[in-house]
Amino acid sequence: MPARPANAAVPERSIELYHCHTGEMLRAVYFADGRYLPEALRAATHHLRDWRDGTELPVDPPLLDLIWSLRRALETSAPIQIYSGYRSPETNAMLRRARRGVALHSLHMRAMAIDLHVEGRPLAQVRQAAMSLGRGGVGYYPRSGFVHVDTGDIRYW
Repeated sequence: MPARPANAAVPERSIELYHCHTGEMLRAVYFADGRYLPEALRAATHHLRDWRDGTELPVDPPLLDLIWSLRRALETSAPIQIYSGYRSPETNAMLRRARRGVALHSLHMRAMAIDLHVEGRPLAQVRQAAMSLGRGGVGYYPRSGFVHVDTGDIRYW
């Protein structure tokens, strides 16, 4: 896959993700030598799996670019804390029955969304940094303690 133009000058990109539900940490260089690295994409796909039922869908590589850019915008070396990555249609339906605000056609079901928190940064700052990137959707959930980011259309809620 080709590099996104905004990131083309950066020879190597890495992610550091801590999954709050599984306790797993992922540190990986996912982009180098002008291309996404298949092994790292597979590792990210597994890390961002539906933690409730173990199902996986290949992660959208621009989602990793978004997370990489967010860490840079926040000027942090802290790992991104993941609450939810990919969600199976069954998990999404269950969450819709149990909670308000879960989208019927959630981008989580396409592996294009992450609900996250960054230790040491106020949630409002994480939201503002995500919005400043001008890429995808940004949802703010202060009562639940996370910000939603996705690689869909630009929108904010």
